[in-house]
Amino acid sequence: MLVTRIAYSRGLNPGKYVALAEQASRLGRVRSEVWQRYGSIAGVGAGLKDRQVRDRWLLDGTHSSFGVPANAWKETVRDAISDIAANFAAAKVEVRRAIIRRSDDPAERKRMFATLVADRWAGDPFLSRQMRKHWKRGRNRTHDQIVVRADKYNTVVDRQGRLWLAVPGLRRRHMIRIPLSTTVPPTGTLRLILHAGRVEVHYQIDASQMRSSQRPCGGRTVGVDKGYTEALTDSDGVHHGCRLGELLTGESDRLKERNRRRSKLRSIANNAARRGDQAKANRIRCNNLGAMKRDRQAARQRARVRTEIFTAVHRVVDGAATVVAEDLTRRFARRTTLGKKINRRLAAWTKGVTAEALASVSERRGSALVRVNAAYTSQVCHRCGRFGRRSGDRLHCTSCGVVWQADVNAAINILQRAGDPDIALHTPYQKVKQILQDRTDRHRTRLPVQDSSAAPAERRANHPNRSVMSN
Repeated sequence: MLVTRIAYSRGLNPGKYVALAEQASRLGRVRSEVWQRYGSIAGVGAGLKDRQVRDRWLLDGTHSSFGVPANAWKETVRDAISDIAANFAAAKVEVRRAIIRRSDDPAERKRMFATLVADRWAGDPFLSRQMRKHWKRGRNRTHDQIVVRADKYNTVVDRQGRLWLAVPGLRRRHMIRIPLSTTVPPTGTLRLILHAGRVEVHYQIDASQMRSSQRPCGGRTVGVDKGYTEALTDSDGVHHGCRLGELLTGESDRLKERNRRRSKLRSIANNAARRGDQAKANRIRCNNLGAMKRDRQAARQRARVRTEIFTAVHRVVDGAATVVAEDLTRRFARRTTLGKKINRRLAAWTKGVTAEALASVSERRGSALVRVNAAYTSQVCHRCGRFGRRSGDRLHCTSCGVVWQADVNAAINILQRAGDPDIALHTPYQKVKQILQDRTDRHRTRLPVQDSSAAPAERRANHPNRSVMSN
């Protein structure tokens, strides 16, 4: 498994940054050209590789209008074609889910899967309709990146111990030296991202080479449930990443107030411009409506959230050889009845970061990650299997007479779902609900007759699981 490392420039000369920015801007036009010609179903369906695109452009002279070195635009073409292929593959994932929802016949599913893999879906009305639904023509918005091949740069350490990275410039045989804030030289293909006068150097390393230096994983099997107030809750009842909800809520409320003030200032600037006072409008836009401080704050917030989530996952893996988690790549219908405030806070829900952390940490530390279908795991009592009443962070099971902590109950259900022979990863939630209801109906017919002489309150007080009820 490959993981990305980032090195940052330190004290970069403004003239060098301007030269790099001009090169990135020209390469952005190369990306736009690739997306314009091949960023649609027709372009991807042609099955062209980046080398074929490069050969075509060399023959028809398209490359002569870019004004960048040959290696730079060729690497950009390769990177853009890879992005288009990745988006195309993501659309196929959604189509596969549509196939599973459409048919229960294994033979029909196999036929449609084979047609989709072989890119012969254009002749199938259902597959063609689904592909055009989930894949739309893309557009390039990247004008601040430079891809540098591994043999086109070099690193050197000066007498003060600083590491310098030399990358090709726009002029022939001219290298631009970038001082880095690290002493570890980057390796492999580099991606330079320019932002606010600073250069980020992204490169990948093999995580398997780091495994020997990682602390070992545990030896048990643990189920985990993703939450908002806590990053993860495991099936042992332990909460991990308890500061996540505080971070997300505080940032959401801060952004609401800041955007309200920015909207007011923007209105003042627009009114000043309409009155002809361009000087006042320009002062407001320059001094009060900039994006540099806002972007720095957003980057710091993302770093804090990632640190909290990755720390939580590490704590789970400390005791787990197998981690059972819900499939966080699935999309859920957006709730519109929760109110603007709650919807705004949930908009920053960190599903993607949590999925990345679970996959990355498990791979690096040698534990197994098992993804399961999490439909109704937060609404069903893990003890009796019946649907309960969810109220905040509590689940009321009227059958057991127990009030469970909802996240702990969901984590236990997720752990049990790993060995469920009837509920697969992509089983539709309607079918999952029917399976759960059928099981409770069969179980109800086998229950022994309750002693009617005992009062309901007495039976609840003497319940063997009374000790796990919430206070």
